[in-house]
Amino acid sequence: MTIEQVYFYLDNTPGELVEVLRLFAREGIDMRAYSVAENNDYGVFRMIVRDPGAAVAALRREGVDAAVNHVLGVIVPDETGSTVEAFQVLADAGINVRYSYAFAMAQLKKAFIVLRVNDNERAAQVLSDAGVRLAEQGELF
Repeated sequence: MTIEQVYFYLDNTPGELVEVLRLFAREGIDMRAYSVAENNDYGVFRMIVRDPGAAVAALRREGVDAAVNHVLGVIVPDETGSTVEAFQVLADAGINVRYSYAFAMAQLKKAFIVLRVNDNERAAQVLSDAGVRLAEQGELF
C-alpha cells in the first residue's frame, strides 16, 4: 500500500519556490505536506497533494519537469516517541529509510510519516506484520 508523492527540482534562487506556491494556489492544488531539500544549485521539492496528476500537469504547463513516485505513509499517535516503533521495525528488518518527513493532524491526534525506502512492498509487509498502520492516499485529506 503506497501513496503518491509529486517531486520536482527547482533552481536554488530567490523567488522560485514562491512561483510554484502561487501556481498551486491559482490551480487549486491542495497540498497536505511538503519537503524541500537543497544543494548549492537546486532544491528537491516533494509533496503530498490531493490530486497528484493535476499537480504534475500544472507544473509541466509551466515548464517544470515534475513526476510522481510511490512512498509509504505511516500513521502513528501524535505523541512523544510514537515514531520510534515504525523506524525500529524497519531497521530490524534491514530496510533503509532514504528520507522521511512528517506532519501532524492535532484534531485527529495522529501524525503521518512519509517514508521513502528502496523496497516499498517489503517495507509495507514488515510494518503491517508489526501492527504499524499504513496510510492510504485518501486518508491524508
